[in-house]
Amino acid sequence: MNLFVSNISPVVKEDALKMLFSEFGEVRSVKIIGDKFTGHSKGFGFVDMQDDSEAQKAIEKLSNAEFFGKKLIVSKARPKTTAL
Repeated sequence: MNLFVSNISPVVKEDALKMLFSEFGEVRSVKIIGDKFTGHSKGFGFVDMQDDSEAQKAIEKLSNAEFFGKKLIVSKARPKTTAL
C-alpha cells in the first residue's frame, strides 16, 4: 500500500522515515518530495509498504505522532491522476 505522509519536518531524511515506518512492517520505498529548484523538502512524501495490514497499522499509530517536532499526517495515497 502506498501511503501519503505530510507535515514532515524539513530536517527529516528518507532513511529516518524508512526506519520509522519499518517498525510496522516491510517498507519497499520512501520518497520525500523536494523543490525542483532548491532541493529543499516540501514537507510531504510517500512510503510504500509491502503488506496492506501493516500499512494500516502504521496509519493508525503514526497519524498525529510527533516526529522531529512535527505531528505527522498519514493516510492512504490516492491514485495519481493525469491532467486533460
